[in-house]
Amino acid sequence: GVTGSGAAAAATVTPIDFAGGTVVHINAGMAGLVLALVVGRRVGFGKVPMRPHNLPLVMLGAALLWFGWFGFNAGSALAANGTAGVAWVNTTVATCAAMLGWLATERIRDGHATSLGAASGVVAGLVAITPAAGALSPVGSIGLGGVAGALCALAVGLKYRLGFDDSLDVVGVHLVAGLWGTVGIGLLGTRTGLLYGGGARQLVVQLVIATAAVVLSGVVTTIVGLALRASMGWRVTSEAELTGIDQELHAESAYDWSNLTGGLGSTLGGALGSALGGAVGGALGKAVPGPNPPPALLAAGPSGSATPATRPHDRKETQR
Repeated sequence: GVTGSGAAAAATVTPIDFAGGTVVHINAGMAGLVLALVVGRRVGFGKVPMRPHNLPLVMLGAALLWFGWFGFNAGSALAANGTAGVAWVNTTVATCAAMLGWLATERIRDGHATSLGAASGVVAGLVAITPAAGALSPVGSIGLGGVAGALCALAVGLKYRLGFDDSLDVVGVHLVAGLWGTVGIGLLGTRTGLLYGGGARQLVVQLVIATAAVVLSGVVTTIVGLALRASMGWRVTSEAELTGIDQELHAESAYDWSNLTGGLGSTLGGALGSALGGAVGGALGKAVPGPNPPPALLAAGPSGSATPATRPHDRKETQR
């Protein structure tokens, strides 16, 4: 740890990683980058929109993660003491600042802020404050978190520019926020940070350990990843990927869409139609069709695709 104060503290700087940001997040982020390159891109990456699977579950997961992270960071003090209290407060304010930093970046860049961005900003803040939770003041933690949120919001777009398929944004969030959190200690650490009069020695030390983590993780992951690719392979077939790996490998899926889409539209439409005189309900019933409409209700459209032909003028157009 760091002992002493002022010049004495600056003369005895040692690496600071309070709760594992270097060994966990930089390591994981670099390993994710290497494996993304070794495994390769998904079919359609960069061409087909790949939306988040379920935003409500994303928000729930972010909340659970944030709650658990208090134990992760404050618990690294190994005692119920002042250090644990400071780590708890720093974790809170840094995460809030990172969420706001991400949302502000989205608002300026894209014109709107998103719930997915809020959840991603939460993770970015948690990652950034992890190595620094016991070394910063709450005010410094706000600055660290705000920068982390903005940096990561910008970094997640690198995968499209550089062509690596990082489906969960481990590189853009964990690697970038982990690097910033580790290096930021050298600037914002209350005892040895450059901005607190501690000189540049702590900053240099933090740069060294961050670089060492990147290199070590990158080399080891490359060796393991290439060995696994040569021995057992990383990819399923393109057909299995498009069909869905759950269905292809496990003969199951997370959702039974047939039960949801088959009768739901007509049931809701009929009920609302009876209540509202048929106008609104009929429209809603047609807006949510079942997956396999009867062939008699389909006719070939101008481009050869199937189009509804239930109305009189539709049938006339089809006959022409």
